[in-house]
Amino acid sequence: MTIESRGLRERKKWQTRQAIRREALRLFTEQGFADTTVEQIAEAAEVSPRTFYRYFGVKEAVLISVDHSPLIVAAFIAAPRDLTPIAAYQYAVTEVFGSLSEEDRQADLLGQELLYQVPEAHGLIYAEMIKLIGLITDALQHRQDEPTDVAERRVLAGAIVGVIMGAAHNDPLPEKSLPLALTILDAKIAW
Repeated sequence: MTIESRGLRERKKWQTRQAIRREALRLFTEQGFADTTVEQIAEAAEVSPRTFYRYFGVKEAVLISVDHSPLIVAAFIAAPRDLTPIAAYQYAVTEVFGSLSEEDRQADLLGQELLYQVPEAHGLIYAEMIKLIGLITDALQHRQDEPTDVAERRVLAGAIVGVIMGAAHNDPLPEKSLPLALTILDAKIAW
């Protein structure tokens, strides 16, 4: 398979995923989450229910915004070296969310609002946060000049994610509260 065909294939997957998510959010808005079926979403997105499940696994997974975590972690690693790990994470979040189109921003906001309202989705929030702790733990070894053990990096990653959870609870895309909360955490850690 050539690089061009692989790129085209990935783009088609991305477009299919976005079409499914867009139609699901539209139907959730019109009919409510509980009254919308996977079959209705699949029909509206012009895919089969099997394709829906291949992309999302469960209906609640549609509520999770596009996985920005890898982009944030890449920006975190690339952040200016003079920033503390907390400030570098805040920098990365600002970079990624600042680059969203208005359409993507609105879709993420709606998905996040529903994510916190639908009790069946709360387990997904937990799973995403655990995944993020792992990503930040791994990324920290690229940010710090001195080698640190995995336990130390995991504690720092857990503190960052704890702040995110506290700021994001019932406040999707917490653009004002998250920077303040991260600044407080940064001030309390002795570097």
